[in-house]
Amino acid sequence: MNRENRPRIKICCISSKEEAQIAIDCGASALGLVGRMPSGPGIIDDRLINKIARSVPPPIATFLLTSETDAISIIQHYQAVNTTTIQMVDSLTDKGYRKIKMQLPHVKLVQVIHVIDDDSVTEAIHVSKYVDAVLLDSGNPNLDVKELGGTGRTHNWELSKTIREKLEIPTFLAGGISADNVERAMKTVSPFGLDLCSSVRTAGKLDKHKLQAFFQAIEKAINF
Repeated sequence: MNRENRPRIKICCISSKEEAQIAIDCGASALGLVGRMPSGPGIIDDRLINKIARSVPPPIATFLLTSETDAISIIQHYQAVNTTTIQMVDSLTDKGYRKIKMQLPHVKLVQVIHVIDDDSVTEAIHVSKYVDAVLLDSGNPNLDVKELGGTGRTHNWELSKTIREKLEIPTFLAGGISADNVERAMKTVSPFGLDLCSSVRTAGKLDKHKLQAFFQAIEKAINF
């Protein structure tokens, strides 16, 4: 594996300026800031998201994770936080991607695809026409209480590989990625970026030592 295949690393569930700085110091390219959700870890108040986002220097990207499902609500949520990127963890009920782009032309849009079966491949191909990247995760929006991320479990990476091969936009891989399996994730999917949360935390707090071990595992995989 050569260094050209080094993935961008997004650390999700950032809950403070201190955690943001730890992630940046370790080599993160992007930070995930979780807004209100029906379930999952890392949820923080919009005012704190805004505070953290304003503290992050370029070129580090800040992702608002929003569970809103219509364009107007997503735009309103974004306007409360002012991140560089919007990560939509659920599908849009009004397919309002163009409306969001028209209102927020400077903001990158990332759509989460919860990889469950072949229908997920079809969904990713369709959505890719409207967004800047897709993020392949292990949730299940079909449950009574929707799982929209932060599950800590992997999914079928062969399906993710198929999606990555069929798309012309960047693909992030999420769900249960750790220092122990990151080499296999990179070799199997070859994603543009990797997204992680629970594997680099201890008692819910970002663990600098676990994060450093993760980046060391990436270096080992690249140099192998």
